[in-house]
Amino acid sequence: MLGGMRTRTLGAHSMVICAVLLAVSAGAPAPRATPAVPAPYTIAFKSFAPNNVDIFIADSDGRHARPLVPDPAQDYDASFSPDGRWVVFTSQRSGQAAIYRVHPDGSGLERLTNDSAFDDQAALSPNGRSLAFVSSRSGQADVWVLDLATRAARNVTRHPAGDFRPAWSPDGQWIAFSSDRNSARGACPQTTQPGPAPFVTPQYTAVYIVHADGSGLRRVSDSTEIAGTPHWSPDGARLTFYAGDPAQICRGGLIFGTGTTQIISVALEAGARDTLTSGEGLKVNPRWLTANRIAYQTSGGVVITGKRARARIEGAFQCPDWSPDGRMMVFHRETDPRGDRDRAFQRWPSPDARFALLRVPDASSFSPLGDRMVYLLTNFTGPVRNGALVVANADGSGRRVVYTGPLTEDMAGPAWSPRGDTIVFGVGGFFQRAPIRPAQLMRVAADGSGLTTLTHDSISDGMPSWSPNGRQVVYRAAHGARRELRIFDFATGTSRRLETGSDYDTFPSWSPRGDWIAFTSKRDGDYEIYRIHPDGTGLERLTRSPGTDAHESFSPDGEWIAFATARQGFKDEAVQLLLSATFQPYGEIAVMRVDGSDVHLLTDNSTEEGAPSWVPRR
Repeated sequence: MLGGMRTRTLGAHSMVICAVLLAVSAGAPAPRATPAVPAPYTIAFKSFAPNNVDIFIADSDGRHARPLVPDPAQDYDASFSPDGRWVVFTSQRSGQAAIYRVHPDGSGLERLTNDSAFDDQAALSPNGRSLAFVSSRSGQADVWVLDLATRAARNVTRHPAGDFRPAWSPDGQWIAFSSDRNSARGACPQTTQPGPAPFVTPQYTAVYIVHADGSGLRRVSDSTEIAGTPHWSPDGARLTFYAGDPAQICRGGLIFGTGTTQIISVALEAGARDTLTSGEGLKVNPRWLTANRIAYQTSGGVVITGKRARARIEGAFQCPDWSPDGRMMVFHRETDPRGDRDRAFQRWPSPDARFALLRVPDASSFSPLGDRMVYLLTNFTGPVRNGALVVANADGSGRRVVYTGPLTEDMAGPAWSPRGDTIVFGVGGFFQRAPIRPAQLMRVAADGSGLTTLTHDSISDGMPSWSPNGRQVVYRAAHGARRELRIFDFATGTSRRLETGSDYDTFPSWSPRGDWIAFTSKRDGDYEIYRIHPDGTGLERLTRSPGTDAHESFSPDGEWIAFATARQGFKDEAVQLLLSATFQPYGEIAVMRVDGSDVHLLTDNSTEEGAPSWVPRR
């Protein structure tokens, strides 16, 4: 039976790969050509962000939905003002995520925040004079309050952890919010020792209330649960939120959108606690519609429940909210299919004119001349992660599949040789859900010919990076709990271990000057970036920040290292993005000098960016 199930699964993957091949051979429409950017450097990267998201307004039951203020940029996280005259929302139409408001008929569009940081998750106060929102302008996600008359903003929560999803009490005296500042009691301990711990950081949120001036902080949710998305009852006496068992997220978070939460109601004065829902599945974003009716979001739609009736509205309703009179519903949803890899070629705004940003479909590598690229198309569904290795022009046109089969290291990518004729990549069992042969390094010509297996170990090899003379590649070898770096020599066909002093190293990258190999290591209890000479001397630690630093890549001139970082922490509740299949709400692209100095963040949003690579100038 297992063999039969596996055969059917592989057949499904074969159809996916065949579709890719047919699209390429049939001359599928090429992605939009990216305009020339007069920046000294261009960094390509992968993002889990949707291609586009729009705000919709509809009847209270979700019918007659129509775009509110459609735009090619992303709009999301909308809510009604307490008087129903405005809808506030986040938009990236000006480049960075900022807060806007608009009347429910689409008129009167106005930008409310104007900062280079990430601003999101806004809520207007009951008197309409203040705006509570989440911003990264202090270096992490804090709750801020903006005075709409003076446009002066103040930090209300001011904490090194993340604070999210603010909600005003009906009298305007309190702001409820969620925060990951404290782990739930009884949760699995976060691993801070070297070893193969989960690369994804667990998030444990709790619900708090605080006065708008930052005083009177109080935890409302229980210390043994995770909780979030708070909302006040119409009389302000009760607070409702989702809650769940923290043991569900011990191994890296609810990264596949699974798990169970319930909607809880707490009387703030008496402390009485009621569980309003039952059954399995995620239930989040509760909203009081009346004193006796509550709506909440699930993975498949919205549920409205009251004392005598319960209704379910099927469909994609992300972060729904209702007008005070209960007649209208506002929400966001994806409007550009994420599966369309053509549309993933996007120029993103950069805060630093020296570094242009190019979003590409997946982990990529560019030819030495910068005229061609190779990237992965990985299928995450099923027990075997099959995919395609695609060679294309630098703008994504002229695509050609040069390999299909089980692919590994989807966030590390293939490596283009310094001569521009050969690609090395990982194939096999690492990161696979089904037991197949250990991952091995393979080489293929840029035209798809000459497929050759380089390593034949009984361990998993991957994440290759070429030496600048093209004679060697450094790669990561994984066996059991160990992760080590090895160097493969093409002349002898043999490998040697690069002695770094650790058994947990990964993501190696060889400097184009040949003098350094940068890599990620967890030897000091956190994923940080190090460098070492190819002969094993001169070990140096380059990053020292809370949160993962990884996926490092040298610029073509050897002056800079691009990398992915989680140093700003979470910028939203993880569950919000899980329901929209956006993986995890942290991970930005940053650059630093090759000695670890002069760090600059280049992206700032609530979704994950990673696998940076450099586009050589032509």
